[in-house]
Amino acid sequence: MENLILAINVVLPLFFTMAIGYFLRQIHMVDEPLLKKLNSLVFKVFLPILLFTNIYQSDLESMFDLKTILTAVISVLATFVVLCLVVPLIEKDGPRRGVIVQGIFRSNYILFGVPIVSGVFGQEGLGVVSIISAFVIPLYNMLSVAALETFSHGKMNVKKILKGIITNPLIIASLLGIVFLVFQIPLPQAVEETIVDMGQVATPLGLVSLGGFFKFSDTKRFLRQLVIIVVGRLLICPAIFLPIFIAMGFRDVELMALAAMMGAPIAVSSFIMAQQQGADADLAGQSVAFTTLLSVFTMFLIIFGLKQMGLI
Repeated sequence: MENLILAINVVLPLFFTMAIGYFLRQIHMVDEPLLKKLNSLVFKVFLPILLFTNIYQSDLESMFDLKTILTAVISVLATFVVLCLVVPLIEKDGPRRGVIVQGIFRSNYILFGVPIVSGVFGQEGLGVVSIISAFVIPLYNMLSVAALETFSHGKMNVKKILKGIITNPLIIASLLGIVFLVFQIPLPQAVEETIVDMGQVATPLGLVSLGGFFKFSDTKRFLRQLVIIVVGRLLICPAIFLPIFIAMGFRDVELMALAAMMGAPIAVSSFIMAQQQGADADLAGQSVAFTTLLSVFTMFLIIFGLKQMGLI
């Protein structure tokens, strides 16, 4: 019963916060232009600050676990390669192929990983999430652009990929956090307290704006593709990789961080990227909505299952 209550207490706040965003949209307290600005503010300001502070305040020796970092990177790469081979066999439409590939391999790790890991282990687990993010987020961006460009236009734009990596606020913040941590650069107390307070805004505000973006129109038009993406992202990926992580000896914070990476829903930025790359943005938007909603139940099962087995 204790494990059940813990799993519920970790997941339900995510659901309720997103529900508030959806409710505010329905009563017209917020509209799409405002939500876009909020989303931009979260991903360009508050989430980078959260990433920076989590890394900056972490223990240097325990954070740089090469085994965990390599496992995360190789898992993402392996998923991407397999999808690039399999998806063309089951989907004929080029712009939709890229969206399906991105939808299954790319998770909303930073927005969901932080509250999930902190909900189970407290603040001490956030350094692991942040250092994995520092390596995985650039990889997500690079591979997403490659998939969307290749499948939508039949070619890959290397300049776009490099520009997307260099200018990504999350990547810049991660690198700055690592520099400040490695070289032990102290921040004035007033500055540190300010950025810590600002970082705490990121998760609730991000989830509220995400809930406000939920739309369930045109579902029938994409039903087949949505089923593929939802099942692939929320069921197949965790089912394949969690036993591998467990067999490799991962436990506690590291296992929960990797489980959140593989079990989290699709990143909101995947919808924006699909628009920019000329892929099927409507399918991408639907995928974000459905995987986010259903991940509340699948992440609950993952947390409860790992707790029952005594692995976290």
